[in-house]
Amino acid sequence: MKSTPNPKGPWIHRFSIRLFTVILAILVYWVLGFFVEDIESIKGPQYSEIEKEYVDQSLVEQEENLTADIAEVDRAIANKREEMQIVSDSSQNLQKTINQLIELQKIAVQKSAALPQTEQANLSESLGHFLESQKQYQAHSAELSILTDRKRSLESEKLSVEKQIERQREPAKKDYQRLKEKHDLRLAVLQLLILIPLLAAGAFLIIKKRNSIYFPLFVGYGAAVLLKVSLVIHEYFPTRYFKYVLVIGLLIAVVKLLVYFIRVVAFPKTQWLTRQYREAYERFLCPVCEYPIRIGPRKFLFWTRRTVNKIVLPNETAEDQPYSCPACGTSLFEECSECHGIRHSLLPHCEHCNAEKKIAGASSGNA
Repeated sequence: MKSTPNPKGPWIHRFSIRLFTVILAILVYWVLGFFVEDIESIKGPQYSEIEKEYVDQSLVEQEENLTADIAEVDRAIANKREEMQIVSDSSQNLQKTINQLIELQKIAVQKSAALPQTEQANLSESLGHFLESQKQYQAHSAELSILTDRKRSLESEKLSVEKQIERQREPAKKDYQRLKEKHDLRLAVLQLLILIPLLAAGAFLIIKKRNSIYFPLFVGYGAAVLLKVSLVIHEYFPTRYFKYVLVIGLLIAVVKLLVYFIRVVAFPKTQWLTRQYREAYERFLCPVCEYPIRIGPRKFLFWTRRTVNKIVLPNETAEDQPYSCPACGTSLFEECSECHGIRHSLLPHCEHCNAEKKIAGASSGNA
């Protein structure tokens, strides 16, 4: 019985299938995100409400009042320092004026001349203003010292109140954390109740329908659901638990893949075995031991998988005759039982008459 051809289609069609498989996975992931976000919108415990049950509100009010008083004292201190800076600048200007008048007086004394009355009056007036500025600066300094002491007292009182509030907040934080973990677990369970059946359906379709023409649909769908499930588990479950889930999942996947490839090697399917033999014939290497197939013009040449296409062949006519590998004894070319021409022993069809035979070592069952 002749095998049914399985055409691959043009490359643009194959590329389109892969592209739209990725797009399908993105869209499925997007839709699943809507479900997850809707579940996450469920209102959880509010810390402010829990805190009111444990913390004395009179202490909270006292803390707020102290904070306001400290802010007011800070503003008063800043204003007082600005006033002191103004007085200090005025005193410096008066000091310069007095120094200049004293210099004029020294010069007048050296010249045995009397200082004019106006200059003496200015000197006396400047000295009076300077002394008055010093008194104002000292008064401002005393007020600043009082404000600073008051600020220290308020801060000390506020620190005491904060310690009392913090002691009362400890059980509130623990209660809030307990309720939040319970709420997060409930969200995770609700999300997984939706995602796990979808993931199981995807795994079932991938396993049972892997030979279907719609297999890319199932792969895209399953990959999107698997990614969303992994992210949900990682988000809601502690890292110490998630790492075990991840490692166990990877172990199961690796074991399944290892068993699959071992079965593929031990019980190869016809399509895999045919592909292996075809590639070996194309490189003129024995499909079993990879010894060069030296027939016709290649009888006295040497090549490898990488150099087979670089060999320049002599102008000789290939002689059609049966041929076996001299290294392992595998029959590579034989006489066709239908047309009696020379055909490839390990390929399913005769190149002359298209007669078909079963490939030796192939398994028709699932690997």
